[in-house]
Amino acid sequence: MHICKRFSIGLALAATLLATTGCGTISTLGQLEDGAGAEASRMWDRWVDGQGDIAVATTWERKVKDGVSAKDVEEILKLVAVERNMRDVGVLPLSKELEARSGKKEKLLTVYSYCSPATARKMVDFSPHMAAYLPCRISVVEHDDGSLWLYTLNMDMMVKMGRKLPSPLKEEAWAVRETIWQMMERASKGEF
Repeated sequence: MHICKRFSIGLALAATLLATTGCGTISTLGQLEDGAGAEASRMWDRWVDGQGDIAVATTWERKVKDGVSAKDVEEILKLVAVERNMRDVGVLPLSKELEARSGKKEKLLTVYSYCSPATARKMVDFSPHMAAYLPCRISVVEHDDGSLWLYTLNMDMMVKMGRKLPSPLKEEAWAVRETIWQMMERASKGEF
């Protein structure tokens, strides 16, 4: 088939796709938070940088400063949670569980869970699918070189990229986002 004919067919298919989905897309764009496109673009860039790893695109990470121990990280996470009125709702010491099963030393892997119950309820009332993101989690992961890293869900997806949150839910969701951000920042730096 001639290249121009192939191009014309492809262009016609693209125009048809745009015409049949464009109205829904335009309608949805009008319901999004201001700056949603910029946040989606940042996620896209992280997805590309991560060679298609969706977890890279949808998470925040921080390397823990040398000299800051796993115990320090745990204490700082708890401290910030108390300061900002977040509930500690559980710890999952996965590496300890694996060690108990195998009898062999494992690299550190611990998941800390936090929640603001009232905000969680309001978010799920706003969108039941948000329940899949509950509770907020911060994982401490030891890499092969012995360094510690913190990982959590990119909270900006919740407050900057989706449908416009009504007030006061927007302010409450932002407060949770800020708490998780502070937990990551302070724990990674060893700031009590």
